[in-house]
Amino acid sequence: MIRVVLVDDQSIVRAGFRIVLETAGGIEVVGEASGGREGVEVVRSTRPDVVVMDVRMPGGDGIEATRSITGAAQGGDAQAEPGTPGDARRGPAVLVATTFDLDEYVFGALEAGASGFVLKDAEPDEFVAAVRSLASGRAAIDGATTRRVIAEFTRRRAASSSGVSVDVLTPREQEIVRLLGEGLSNDEIGARLVIETSTVKSHLTRVMTKLDTRDRLQTVVWAWRSGLLR
Repeated sequence: MIRVVLVDDQSIVRAGFRIVLETAGGIEVVGEASGGREGVEVVRSTRPDVVVMDVRMPGGDGIEATRSITGAAQGGDAQAEPGTPGDARRGPAVLVATTFDLDEYVFGALEAGASGFVLKDAEPDEFVAAVRSLASGRAAIDGATTRRVIAEFTRRRAASSSGVSVDVLTPREQEIVRLLGEGLSNDEIGARLVIETSTVKSHLTRVMTKLDTRDRLQTVVWAWRSGLLR
């Protein structure tokens, strides 16, 4: 059972999300909050796998709540045993729910540690699929959107260091991360490099361990911040 917390200032939106998720089966909404600070407390008490977060709430605390929930500011917030869905050892995965495609708030949330986003007007099955994706440790963002995110991040990129040197990765690992930044799937990366998909997965697992990133998207964020993607 996937455990979910909903954070949105509109009760009718939370009610709609709850109906969609619990009707899908295998998903339980274990808590709700109308603001970021309240959301952090609910997450601490319920220990969900996924948090659906509206970052455009009054007070603007959704991004800070995301950072607190994911442990992005301190490099991790141990909350559960290894192997739990959503990599709950460093907080649950955060899914940003927004009415605007790739707006400023979404970028801030992704940098704060969110693992993907979904538009509020998405079809119910898309919303459910995004929650399931995050619960299984994958980012909820498709290849085309990944390329758009990277292009925008590159345009806005600051000179600050990512904190981890590119040199920690082998040349092959760097090559795979670059292809990841192009939005390629594991199968597509394997085809490009003429290696098995299982080998790509093994490389990515080692990369994320070295970088202490939670998923593909956060690995790509690290890559542009470190200068590996240009």
